[in-house]
Amino acid sequence: MTTQPLKSAPTAKVQRPVPLREAVYEALLELITRRQLEPGRHLVESELAVRLGVSRQPVREALQRLSNEGWVDLRPGYGAFVHRPTESEADQLLAVRALLETESARLAARNADEDGVERLWAVWRAGTAALGRGDVDAVVTANADFHRGVTELSGNTVLAELAAQVDRRVRWYYAPVARSRGRASWDEHARMIEAVAAGDAEEAARLMREHTERTRRTYHRQIDGTG
Repeated sequence: MTTQPLKSAPTAKVQRPVPLREAVYEALLELITRRQLEPGRHLVESELAVRLGVSRQPVREALQRLSNEGWVDLRPGYGAFVHRPTESEADQLLAVRALLETESARLAARNADEDGVERLWAVWRAGTAALGRGDVDAVVTANADFHRGVTELSGNTVLAELAAQVDRRVRWYYAPVARSRGRASWDEHARMIEAVAAGDAEEAARLMREHTERTRRTYHRQIDGTG
């Protein structure tokens, strides 16, 4: 387990207009999903309080909530640690993601208008630009924006809400593979946009299913040290 002190980072101080406990929770969750607090990291309340510019009490409350949601492990006598996801956990999540997003792509091809397609292209351009400059955080964000955009174009509110529930965990799992998937992932995104624009529901679904499966396989290779 790692216990090295937190390095300084351009993390903004928590904004007070938001209820403090909620703001601290969101700030810590964002640090975890972006892997600025990596899996296995020892979370020291006093260090986190200084980093966020708050007292230790809201940090303690946020860590308890994050523990309840499976982001943090609380170990009696040792403290709090960022959860290390198992391969089984990752596989289950990515399998659910594949089901939701395959159906999203199918429906998006049936329902998207020109403005919706252009929004996907705008995200694609942002993602490829981030990839070109090597900005992994921006690539991960753009990837999430792309998949959320497809789901929104499905026109199915319940499907979009379910997809949103797994969005942050997908970002957490995607971060380690963003660099290795690289241009191939965005080429796949482009082909999906073309299928959506053409109204080809079955092709859009097939491309999304294959895309999510490639990401799942890449994640496992990274974890196994073979990718």
